[in-house]
Amino acid sequence: MNPKKGLMFGLLFGFLVLGFLAMQRAAPEAKEDRIYKAIVKYSPYQYEKRLGGLSILNTVTGTKEKPSAAEVLHRKDELDKQWAKTHLKVENNDVIVMGDNNQTIVKIFIESVKEREFIKSFFGI
Repeated sequence: MNPKKGLMFGLLFGFLVLGFLAMQRAAPEAKEDRIYKAIVKYSPYQYEKRLGGLSILNTVTGTKEKPSAAEVLHRKDELDKQWAKTHLKVENNDVIVMGDNNQTIVKIFIESVKEREFIKSFFGI
């Protein structure tokens, strides 16, 4: 193989590796689907489509955050974690979602040990 072809394949391989690493860095954390979807329904942070990608809308205050496309998923996770510290509580085998005045909105049953570990690691409660 001549050096030009080797250089071309080396550059191609380098760009593929860099692209793969960038995609992994931009991907959000893995989540337990059932429990995460049940909890996030009550979070005030929602995605809103816009021309340049996604923005994060706080449905309580009406404020919008417009992070870059690579940061939007991570930022929503951060906001959900902050919200969870004051609005979620674990008692026995239930996750209790509380409103702003500490009233119970809903109790969600924790079905497995994996869900309990996910709540502890992701939300920090």
